[in-house]
Amino acid sequence: MKKWKVMAGALSVCCAATLTAGTLAYFTAEDRAHNVITTGNVEVELQELTDQLDDQGNPVPFEKVDDVMPGAEVSKIAQVKNTGSNPAWVRVEVDKAIVLAEGVDGEPDAELVVLDYNTSNWTESEGYYYYNDALEPGETTEPLFTTVTFSGDMDNLYKDSTVEIDVQVSAVQSENNGTSVLQAAGWPETE
Repeated sequence: MKKWKVMAGALSVCCAATLTAGTLAYFTAEDRAHNVITTGNVEVELQELTDQLDDQGNPVPFEKVDDVMPGAEVSKIAQVKNTGSNPAWVRVEVDKAIVLAEGVDGEPDAELVVLDYNTSNWTESEGYYYYNDALEPGETTEPLFTTVTFSGDMDNLYKDSTVEIDVQVSAVQSENNGTSVLQAAGWPETE
């Protein structure tokens, strides 16, 4: 019986200790901050226009031109608009080719088609034309070129041929990316 009393006493002490510990309180605090930071973007749009105006006085978009003769000059204005939310450095790659008419053999000379490049606002380097200034959101570059001239030296080899002028634009952020367009990094690979 004595063991039973000792065990009951020990059990009472354990229960009392548990109840006492359960009544202890600590001061605590919690806080949480949820921060959202949204990155900007770089987006550009190539604009190809003509010197003709529509009824509202806006330049007419460039479309296919047929029946061009040697010595002719065609209006084709190539410029870039920043449609993104951040300033950007802009570069353009221009490829031109002459595709001879079907059944015509010969080696066409693409140099007989001349673009009037703007070298005041654009700098040529390693096959690209770089716009000299960072292009702010909503702004449009000065035209890279405004006309395409077909040499008077084009002979019958070029009859019914097609001239293809492929213009491809790319852009990178200008903020925290070099002090000039030629020092900028991160240009996308072109095909």
